[in-house]
Order: sequence, then structure tokens, then C-alpha cells
Amino acid sequence: MNIIVAIKKIPKFINEVKQELKKVSWSKREELFGATRVVIATTIFLAVYIGSIDFGLSKFLTMFLK
Repeated sequence: MNIIVAIKKIPKFINEVKQELKKVSWSKREELFGATRVVIATTIFLAVYIGSIDFGLSKFLTMFLK
């Protein structure tokens, strides 16, 4: 594709993107914060869970291999 042709298509592309973004159903602020809290809580829980399993297996293998 010729670079000139590609550059001429940029404004059309930007206008199409703007039109599509107007159609998006954006979440309410409260819903967004609620979902964010769930993600953070789940991440913390899984980090602690996996970390404790790792710690336990590490201690077990250290005792087993001595």
C-alpha cells in the first residue's frame, strides 16, 4: 500500500473509532470500583495461597533432603 494512500485514510479511521466509542456501554463508577475490589481481593488471596504452598513445600523439601 502506498504511504500517501495510508495517510489519507487516517482521518476516516479516527472518525470511525469515535463513532464506535459512542456506542460503547460504559460501566457506572460504583460498578467499576466494585469489580476492581474483587480483582484486587482475588489477586491478594491467590498470592497468599500460592506463597504459602510454595513456603510449605520449600520447608518440606528442606527437611526431607537433609
